[in-house]
Amino acid sequence: MSCYSIEDFGVTGDGKTNDAAAIQSAIDRCATNGGGRVLVPAGKTYMAGTLALRTNVELYIERGATLLASGNPADYTPRLTSRHYMAFITADDADNIAIAGGGVIDGGGQQFIASVLPHIYRMRNERPFTLFLLGCTNVTLRDVVIRDGALWTVRLSGCEDVVIRGIRILNDLKLPNDDAIDLDRCRNVRVSDCHIESGDDCICLKACEETAGMGNCENITVTGCTLMSTSCALIIGCECRAPMRNVIFDSCVIRSSHRGLGIHLSEESDVENVLFSNMIVETRLFHDDWWGRAEPIYVTAIPWTAQHKIGRVRHIRFSNVLCRSENGVFIQGWDRGLIEDILLDNVRVEIDKWSKWPGGRQDIRPCPGDNMGDGLLEHPTAGFFIKQARNVTLRNCEVVWGTTRPDYFRHALESHDVDNLVLENFRGDAAHPEQYTPIRRD
Repeated sequence: MSCYSIEDFGVTGDGKTNDAAAIQSAIDRCATNGGGRVLVPAGKTYMAGTLALRTNVELYIERGATLLASGNPADYTPRLTSRHYMAFITADDADNIAIAGGGVIDGGGQQFIASVLPHIYRMRNERPFTLFLLGCTNVTLRDVVIRDGALWTVRLSGCEDVVIRGIRILNDLKLPNDDAIDLDRCRNVRVSDCHIESGDDCICLKACEETAGMGNCENITVTGCTLMSTSCALIIGCECRAPMRNVIFDSCVIRSSHRGLGIHLSEESDVENVLFSNMIVETRLFHDDWWGRAEPIYVTAIPWTAQHKIGRVRHIRFSNVLCRSENGVFIQGWDRGLIEDILLDNVRVEIDKWSKWPGGRQDIRPCPGDNMGDGLLEHPTAGFFIKQARNVTLRNCEVVWGTTRPDYFRHALESHDVDNLVLENFRGDAAHPEQYTPIRRD
């Protein structure tokens, strides 16, 4: 393999000077000569603005080396989709590209904080994606550490044949919109063996409006990851302007997250054929500035606004899931027929109260009429809450209440307007059996 060290192209490596031109020269020379490896050697921090990968180029960051995103918006080349974006490392329509090595990519998120609140940061309007690949094929990301994303950290839009393996994403848990991995209209993607900590969603599947024409989001597997999020650990949606289907999430451990496993449909297309299996999920309440109410499993089909059309969620399976949470499983459609064919098999939910944040509310944001929190609804907590769905089966499911049981802890199962709700070996009492019946069904 041909190797091109960025040290041979005039980098400074002092962590303060913009080395983008020198690094880009190494990438371009490598691509012109047919491809190979661009080496970021150990021992220095290389600060840069926008870097563009090319076909047949592997960017290899050695252990002990750091690529640092510039805090100056002027150092970025704006990229145009239907919106105007900044990106640190990017590529357009490239083939056979890779980012590898045990070194660090630092998204520089701390440089874009406008103000600090106890539970969340307020961010500057201009901030870069850490990694944004658009329309690329045969993509490999492996072994690198990516930290402090300022916006979506690893964004892939319209990419195909992708392997993401063994990476670590360590974002600030108070930084909003720093999603760790966003797969937007991507196909044939394998994510495995990653450790992720992120303020916003850890791994999120999307079909964004601004990438219209780049196809569906489908044929995706996520396995063997450990995750922590102030939002949702594993989620499909909200953005869904094309079908999202044929997805497997398996063998992941989620801890201290605001939501665990989520399907959050807010737009006009469909989500179908999704498996969640062999999971351990721990979720807790947090501040209302973050969407979620500690749901270990969350499935909704609710339009973003009254003007948005809404698709359907169907053929979804949750199996072998152990949950410890401050809330229960939540399933709700905006109308009947939007959610159908849902199976929860061998799902145990243990509900307790340990955080300082108030409970006894549901969160369906965004939703029609939502204005500064209208989608936050006062409602008692049930082990399983199901509303406006069809063909839902709970098989070998169990609800267990912890030692701390606020008054708003109520029913093991609460259902409203559910056509063909099937219970097979369901176990669970009310949180306060002296006051409430174990199962409530309308």
